[in-house]
Amino acid sequence: MKIIEFFWYLLQIVIGYNLVFPVLLLLIYKMRGNKENPKKAVLSGSQDYGIIVTAYEQTQQLPAVVASLLGLNYSNYHIYVVADKCDITNLHFNSNKVTLLRPPITLGSNTRSHFYAINNFERPHSHLTIIDSDNLTDPEYLNELNTYFDQGFEAVQGVRQAKNLDSTYACLDAARDIYYHFYDGKVLFGAGSSATLAGSGMAFTTSLYRKCLEHLDVTGAGFDKVLQEGIVSRGYRIAFCERAIVYDEKTSGTDQLVNQRARWINTWFKYFRLGFKLFFMGITNFDKNQFLFGLVLLRPPLFIFLLLSLLFLFINLFMSIPVAVMWFLALSVFVIGFYLALKLSVTDRRIYQSLINIPKFIAFQLVALVKSGKANQISVATRHGQASQK
Repeated sequence: MKIIEFFWYLLQIVIGYNLVFPVLLLLIYKMRGNKENPKKAVLSGSQDYGIIVTAYEQTQQLPAVVASLLGLNYSNYHIYVVADKCDITNLHFNSNKVTLLRPPITLGSNTRSHFYAINNFERPHSHLTIIDSDNLTDPEYLNELNTYFDQGFEAVQGVRQAKNLDSTYACLDAARDIYYHFYDGKVLFGAGSSATLAGSGMAFTTSLYRKCLEHLDVTGAGFDKVLQEGIVSRGYRIAFCERAIVYDEKTSGTDQLVNQRARWINTWFKYFRLGFKLFFMGITNFDKNQFLFGLVLLRPPLFIFLLLSLLFLFINLFMSIPVAVMWFLALSVFVIGFYLALKLSVTDRRIYQSLINIPKFIAFQLVALVKSGKANQISVATRHGQASQK
């Protein structure tokens, strides 16, 4: 019985620490100070960027994406649009800064599309940045990235701000992004570790990107998980630049939400083991970057550890009131931490108003959890522009 009791409490600790860990990171961040955050962009222009835009089947938003990139306040870049399994008959870009690439066979993978672009670079770009086919970029995007590349960093993650807040689900999706950008980006990097990668709005030296992924064939969702592990395990840090902004289209419809989350949940189950590797590597190497980053990668998706926490609180009401009180306090710390993330970031009032619908949002993610086993067969990429439900 004592062994069962030991594992019961161990399981609660493994889940419960996720509630308070972000706030502990915030305390480390505050004590350490924000010493690695440059105050303004340095217009060096020395980095030569290959901007890779990947599209799968859908091209309707590409003209707007490319127009946004052509409006960058920067000159030393070239855009590569990889239209995988797309009809490009009516897709034309009248600029010598744009190369439209149509692979002869279906690639069906982000990294395959990226390397298709790299292998067709017009010149040997020193840096590359990855943009989704629904993103728009702030005109200062590349200049802001340079503030960290000029400091010697070889990987930088920007911020994906909401392009649309046209439904409850889009607002809740944006709230989730703000939470992760704050704790897994700004705070984690400021605490001495690395920002997690978000799939787009990120940039690297071309040599580092090739070093981490060229020898692999990553299919399905989650190439960013493999990439960030490859970067951190090699001793590099991923900088977080909150002023390098891309505007990302948030999920509006329930089908779109379920399919996207199913892929993301599948990705966590597929790659969370990488967290163990970095965690123990950090202990062995006495490396704070690897240690903290490994802990973050081991964290389950938000809704999973929240539901498990509520379940443990309920069970302990009948087993141990002191433990139930500890669960209540830990959940309170999490709520305060979530509020601080929104309060200390740029948060639209519509996002605050949407928070009352969090239970419904979680319910759809439970549906996504059921579908996650076949997530990569459901869809390869998020389909935007579907009918939204408010």
